[in-house]
Amino acid sequence: MGIKIFADGAKLSDILDAYKKGNVQGFTTNPTLMRQAGISDYESFAKSVLAEITDLPISFEVFADDFQSMDVQARKIATWGGNVYVKIPVTNTKGESAASLIRDLSGDGIKLNVTALLTLGQVAEVTEALSVDTPAVISVFAGRVADTGVDPVPLMKEALRIAQRRPLAELLWASPREVLNIYQAEEIGCHIITVTPDLLKKLALRGKDLAQYSLETVAMFYNDATQAGFTL
Repeated sequence: MGIKIFADGAKLSDILDAYKKGNVQGFTTNPTLMRQAGISDYESFAKSVLAEITDLPISFEVFADDFQSMDVQARKIATWGGNVYVKIPVTNTKGESAASLIRDLSGDGIKLNVTALLTLGQVAEVTEALSVDTPAVISVFAGRVADTGVDPVPLMKEALRIAQRRPLAELLWASPREVLNIYQAEEIGCHIITVTPDLLKKLALRGKDLAQYSLETVAMFYNDATQAGFTL
C-alpha cells in the first residue's frame, strides 16, 4: 500500500505475530492499551518487545503529568533502542502545551511521536516545535474527530499540508474506526496509519468480489441458524 501500517496494541503475541508476518512497518502502544493487556512492569514489557524487534520503529509513551518528569522519562525511553520513538502527549492533563518540551527533546535529536492531537491549531504548534533535523511523527486522532460527527478527511488534508513544513516529520492517522479509514488516509497521502489487530485482519478483504462476499454472508446466517437449532 501507499501508506505505512503501524500495528497498535500491547499484547506481545499480537505484536510478534504482526512482525513475523511482515505486513506492518512499525508499532505503537500507549499506557491505556498496556493496562488493558494486564502489563504491570512498563520497562520490562518494552524491552521484551525491543529484544525481538530492532529494525522497525516502535513508539512508547511517557506517563508523567509534569513536564520535568516527562523530560526525564522521555530521555530514558529514548536510550532503549535506535528504533524507539518517544510518545509525548500534546498537553498535560491541565491543558498546558507540551510545545516547549517537544522543542527541547526534538532539538536534542530524540525521535518523538507527539500524540493525542485533534485540532489544526495543535498540529501547527507541534510542527513549529519540532526540529527540522530530527525524525518525528505527528499523531492526529482522526477517529476521535469522526466520533464527534466531523468529517476527518478535510482536517487531515490540512494537517498534512502543515506538517510538510518539517520534511522529516510524518503525519499519522490515529484511532481508525473501520478499514475504509485506511484507504481514506492512503488517498490523501497520509504517511502512517495505526491499525488494531482486528482491522489488520480485514485488510485481507481488499479487492474481494462483492457478489461472492454477499453469498458468504448469506451462508454464514444460514449455518449459524442451523447450528443453533432454530425452528418456527
